[in-house]
Amino acid sequence: MITAIVFVHVDNDRIPEVAEQIAAIDGVSEVYSVTGRIDLIAMVRVPTFDDVAPVVADSLAKVPGVRQTETHLAFRAFSQHDLDATFAIGIGG
Repeated sequence: MITAIVFVHVDNDRIPEVAEQIAAIDGVSEVYSVTGRIDLIAMVRVPTFDDVAPVVADSLAKVPGVRQTETHLAFRAFSQHDLDATFAIGIGG
């Protein structure tokens, strides 16, 4: 599974509606409204690297009100949730 973290700059008066439209895109698992220089963070989870572009470039970036996107691909997860899941299935000891 490929995870992409997409920073989304949005027209200020359209943040809630843009967030809802992005959340409805297949491959987008979560959308967060955040503080700071960006407006939204979208988590994209797709089976292969080749599936990222259709979600981000062909769909998410074309939502009316989206001004700019910046995509980061995750290499490895280190969250406690992921570690707990690994040990729960008997891997690692």
